[in-house]
Amino acid sequence: MNVYEEKMSKSIKVLTEQFSTIRAGRANVSVLDRIRVDYYGSPTPIQQIGTISTPDSRTILIQPWDTSTLKSIEKAIQSSELGINPQNDGKVIRLTFPQLTEERRKELLKLVKKYAEDCKVAVRNIRREGIDEYKKQQKKSEITEDDYKVLEKEIQDITDKKIKEIDKVAEQKEKELMTV
Repeated sequence: MNVYEEKMSKSIKVLTEQFSTIRAGRANVSVLDRIRVDYYGSPTPIQQIGTISTPDSRTILIQPWDTSTLKSIEKAIQSSELGINPQNDGKVIRLTFPQLTEERRKELLKLVKKYAEDCKVAVRNIRREGIDEYKKQQKKSEITEDDYKVLEKEIQDITDKKIKEIDKVAEQKEKELMTV
C-alpha cells in the first residue's frame, strides 16, 4: 500500500515543481531551474555558475563568477520558454518580469488546470495499477476476497486524499496567478 501512496506523492511533487516554473508576474528564481547554460562544453544549471538574487519583486539578477559566461547565459535564457529578454550590462544579467496581462493570466490558469488534470490522471493510473496487483494476488489465492475489498477501499481512500491535495495545490497557484 505504501508503494502506491509514495508514487502518488511523487506525482504531486512533480506537479508542484511544474507550478514553480509558471511565473506569476513576480520574480521567482525557480523559473531558472530548467535552464541549462553551455559552460565549457557541458550543459550546466545557471545556479552553478553564478549568484542569483532578487533585488525587488519584479527583477532577477544573475551575477556569474566568470564574466566570460555572460553571453552563454544570455543565449540560454533567450532560447528558453521564459519569454523574457535578458539585459546584459557586462557584469550582470538582469531579468525584468513585466506585469501579467489579463489574457496571459488566463493562459497560465489553463496551464495550471492542465498540469493538475495530468497529475490526477497519473494518480488514478497508480490506483488502477494497485487494484490490478491486488486482483492478481486474489486470483493466485495469496489474499482472500475480503482482504481484496479492504485493500481496494484503502487505495481508493488514498486516491481521494491525493486528488484533494492536487486540487488544493492547484487552487493555491490559481490564487497566486490572479493576485495583482
